[in-house]
Amino acid sequence: MQPQVADRDRAAARHAVRTRRAHPPRQAGGPWWRSRKVKGLGYAAPTAAFVTVFFLLPLLLVGQMSVSDWPLLAGNRGGNAPENYTDITDSTLFWPAVRFTLLYTVIVTVILLGLALLLALLVQEHRPGVGFFRTVYFLPGALGLASASLLFWGLYSPTTGPLSPLLEGLGLVDEPVSFLGAPTSALLSTVFLVVWKFAGFYMLILLVGLQRIPHEVYEAARMDGADRWQIFRRITLPLLRPSLALTLLLCATGSLLAFDQFFILTKGGPDNSTVTIVQLIYREAFQRLDLGTAAALSIIVLAVLLLLNALQFRGLRRADES
Repeated sequence: MQPQVADRDRAAARHAVRTRRAHPPRQAGGPWWRSRKVKGLGYAAPTAAFVTVFFLLPLLLVGQMSVSDWPLLAGNRGGNAPENYTDITDSTLFWPAVRFTLLYTVIVTVILLGLALLLALLVQEHRPGVGFFRTVYFLPGALGLASASLLFWGLYSPTTGPLSPLLEGLGLVDEPVSFLGAPTSALLSTVFLVVWKFAGFYMLILLVGLQRIPHEVYEAARMDGADRWQIFRRITLPLLRPSLALTLLLCATGSLLAFDQFFILTKGGPDNSTVTIVQLIYREAFQRLDLGTAAALSIIVLAVLLLLNALQFRGLRRADES
């Protein structure tokens, strides 16, 4: 019997070898180029290349310019740190531009957030005609800021614009009104333009946040006897905090970087009373032809924006944890 058993064992071994050759076992991980990590890197590579070419490299170049003597038409003449930073802070326009930019940011942010929240609450419920008003409120946001600034420049013109003759016809004024001829009126006229342009956009952000609040929460509050003010203060505002934080971040950042509206409407006047920080960067780079000082001011603005955004995110995180 033993030779027969040995023959069967050898036949079984040969069959096993043929089976392994015909159906080799699969590798657990597969080829390295088909792994999930490599695929993820492949998907992220275009975005990483775009950020590197159009953000990181220009940022490094601006950093080099900020510590170099770099005229616009002559190129890099060598390092001069920290001369560019001290020169910009010693400028007679620097601190007035900082104060005006901060004042403009506070005024625009308060008005825009309040008006956008009011409009979002008005068009929150589904009523007949509410879609029309949502469209009307948002429509100015589809217009470019430069185009809107040119439009309002024509409206504000005391000679060719329709506003001044209209006020004279109504008997409200006795002579043509120069909306952009005085510092206060120029500021308020520009604020009106920005509010008209962006109120609908921020309304849309807050409206999305309002619609994410469950109706059951409001119904439970009404059953407990809460009035409209209590519901707004204790339910709507806390649950709307992420949308409010986003609108605050966008509005404050956009206001601190204001340029188009003042460049088109006022050119920084009258008497340099409406010069913003970004306008000052433009003047240093393209009027005084000093890229080094302009880059130094850009680095300062970037640092302030990063600090402001970090504080806002930290405040929002603390509010969510409390």
